[in-house]
Amino acid sequence: VQLQASGGGLVQAGGSLRLSCAASGRTFSSSAMGWFRQAPGKEREFVAGIRWNSGSTFYGDSVKGRFTISRDNAKNTVYLQMNSLRPEDTAVYFCAARERGLIPSGGMKTGSMYDTWGQGTLVTVSS
Repeated sequence: VQLQASGGGLVQAGGSLRLSCAASGRTFSSSAMGWFRQAPGKEREFVAGIRWNSGSTFYGDSVKGRFTISRDNAKNTVYLQMNSLRPEDTAVYFCAARERGLIPSGGMKTGSMYDTWGQGTLVTVSS
């Protein structure tokens, strides 16, 4: 499976963006997908995740209430709706998938639990 992220760009603080991550290739069988981000000089940070079958969602503390992750089963695509953006949301956003097996309870926020990664898309929030 290949993951293609899109939707990044430049937005003013308080604005919104929607990121998309489309999975393509052989039969889609991911059990979970997630978004992570990495700002210059900082470690990678979990943003949001979703279990594919149940639709259960998980969020990083810094984005709760502002970001929403969703999925479109028919399109094998996951979305990240980002509202009330702040300058500190500026980062490269990566989508990831777990193709083999399930991510155990409590592991959705851990990058090493995902085995497939897409290229990043840059989000820049100006003040």
